[in-house]
Amino acid sequence: MTRTSNDQTRQLQDAFMTFNQMSIQLEASYRDLEQRVAELNTELSEARSQRMQQLAEKEGLADRLTTLLDTLPAGVVVLDNENRVQECNAAAMDLLGEPLLGELWYSIKQRVFLTDKNDSHEIKFHDGRRINISSRPLGTQAGRILLLQDVTETRKLQEIVDRQQRLSSMGEMTATLAHQIRTPLSAALLYASHLHRQKLDERSRLRFSQRLLSGLHRLEGMVDDMLMFARGNAVGDELIVVTDLVDELNQVLESQLKQHHASLRIDNRLDNGTNIIGNRQALISVLQNLVTNSLQFIKDAAQLDLSIRENTDGLLELIYRDNGPGIPVEMQDYVFEPFFTTHSEGTGLGLAVVRAVIESHHGKVELLSNDTVGGACFRILLPLAHLSDSLPGGCNDSNVLHLMNRSRSHNKLNAGERL
Repeated sequence: MTRTSNDQTRQLQDAFMTFNQMSIQLEASYRDLEQRVAELNTELSEARSQRMQQLAEKEGLADRLTTLLDTLPAGVVVLDNENRVQECNAAAMDLLGEPLLGELWYSIKQRVFLTDKNDSHEIKFHDGRRINISSRPLGTQAGRILLLQDVTETRKLQEIVDRQQRLSSMGEMTATLAHQIRTPLSAALLYASHLHRQKLDERSRLRFSQRLLSGLHRLEGMVDDMLMFARGNAVGDELIVVTDLVDELNQVLESQLKQHHASLRIDNRLDNGTNIIGNRQALISVLQNLVTNSLQFIKDAAQLDLSIRENTDGLLELIYRDNGPGIPVEMQDYVFEPFFTTHSEGTGLGLAVVRAVIESHHGKVELLSNDTVGGACFRILLPLAHLSDSLPGGCNDSNVLHLMNRSRSHNKLNAGERL
């Protein structure tokens, strides 16, 4: 009995000892768990605090962006993937009128646009305003954002400045023009006085008549060039198919080329759907002036080349070359100046007219280096107009003209996509 009792006591002591050890371990684990819970609560609190701070910052940013959009002088319109107005600012509502939100962009255009045709870079509204509209995708989201800028006053000021510059130039040129006219006019008067002589033989009379007629034609050319230079800003809004313009140019130049035994080779790399907007007759006069300028300096077998293509910037590029003596380097900076000429019978207005007309069409003309191949070489850049089939508003069949100037700098004529 005693031994059994002792064994039971020892077992009981071992059990209590094991229980105590487990209790100590459990207590330690509990303390560790409490500490971990505390750490997690701290981390959760910090994370919640950061989230709240980020949310507050985003709300602040959203408020600032909203304020910025509302105070922008330009209109901002956000279109969803169905081309409905999802958001807009106050300036957009002032420009386009209400309602806007939820409206189809095509319906808004029908309501406020005077025409779907782009005149240069702007859309004209029914009330006479000119609005520049650029479009950008929303990045990863479906839809587009439109920026609308009222450029009516800017265009009016630009026209005033251009007019003042032309008047100033014309004032400076008046004395030079009078001098230019005096010489052929005096000669014409002299020939006319000879024709009054009763004893003048028929051969001399014919010679004086021809010289008189030649002088009068020269005076007429001076007047025509001066008028063209003065009206350089008279840009039409005609949609011109470039291929048709080339065909008409061939017809206009046919007689002149035959008279000088010259040939004009045209390399037209455009399709029949390539268009520009402007004054057809003025643009033909530009190319005719280049040809006339070449024929004045090439005595025999003039070979003229005209290359036409769309360049990488989405502009119409015309490269004109001749096989003449070329333009000396020291004169190349002055060839577009009014009344600058090295030809005895030239008016000095031909290339000045070229520049005036091209710049009035929002284009650019420049004399390219001709040191290596000889001859004169000119490059003309003009904005193209294409029928766009990718405009918002589901208007694929509305024949909306879209200026395809892809450059974002002023020298490349445009910034962004034009509607």
